[in-house]
Amino acid sequence: MYPHRVLVVLTTTSAVLFGGTDPAAAATAPNRATVLDSFTQITAGSFDAWNSARQDQGKWSSYDLDWRTDYCSDSPDRPLRFDFRLPCWRHDFGYRNYESTGGFRANKRRVDAAFYADLKRKCSTYPSASQRSCNSLAWIYYRAVSIFGTLAPIHPGEVTATAGVVR
Repeated sequence: MYPHRVLVVLTTTSAVLFGGTDPAAAATAPNRATVLDSFTQITAGSFDAWNSARQDQGKWSSYDLDWRTDYCSDSPDRPLRFDFRLPCWRHDFGYRNYESTGGFRANKRRVDAAFYADLKRKCSTYPSASQRSCNSLAWIYYRAVSIFGTLAPIHPGEVTATAGVVR
């Protein structure tokens, strides 16, 4: 995405979010693809806009966004007590909504990169003595979704084959 487009997307979304305008009624409201793009960028501002919308989902109902989550799926939501729930939720949001628009393959890499950025930002909130462990877990979670990330179930044989383990 070009930097000027990101600025337009974030500015438009911010105006809708913080301007008190109902997005469904706003004459210049962004379309669903624009909103989805703005909520799935790697920046902290994109995360904050998504999180604000998550907390006021009714305001965004006209966009028919899928807010469901299972957090970190089959992985721990709080590994070693590091709380990865919100990064996992935004990652689910990106996957589910891009899948419903047919844009999953085109946007997967960015959604995964945003997930990793969110995890690292979360790790930075912990005491410095804990950050190395948290960042190591963040890398593992990121690599798992970048390799296996899909909405389809993963079968144990796929994990073994990818890991290079011979049975």
